[in-house]
Amino acid sequence: MLKEEKYQALLPQVEALCEGEDDMIAKMANISALLHREFGFWWTGFYRVEATSRPRSKGEEGLSQNTTHRELVLGPFQGPLACVHIGYGKGVCGTAWKERRTVVVADVERFPGHIACSSESRSEIVVPMFRGDEVVAVLDIDSRHLATFDDTDRRCLEQLVAAMA
Repeated sequence: MLKEEKYQALLPQVEALCEGEDDMIAKMANISALLHREFGFWWTGFYRVEATSRPRSKGEEGLSQNTTHRELVLGPFQGPLACVHIGYGKGVCGTAWKERRTVVVADVERFPGHIACSSESRSEIVVPMFRGDEVVAVLDIDSRHLATFDDTDRRCLEQLVAAMA
């Protein structure tokens, strides 16, 4: 089965899983598991935009020692351990959030500012999830292979994420 056919077969499942379900965490958990199982990606999951209050970490200039700010916080996922906090505009996930668009990276080693949560990740796609006009989360998928993701993944994953809203 071709990649696009796999995605199109998943869309009715995603719609059924999300229909009548108000809990976004539950939706994210099921969609992560569904995509991970079907495609065998290295890491599949969500980061949620959250207001957090935590001590400033290295490299977070311009923030007082303890401040409330918005960042991506790890949500439901499938795969190895992951980074927990990602700043606005940082790495592939933070860039997709800031630029409000899907980011496809053929080789993560060539992406300026890539955050290496796993040295085994080689390529990545990040799709922002909108509620109204606001980005509320991102779907992040990593592959152990170079250039795994293409325009088919972008289009189909944007469609799946939109079905979750």
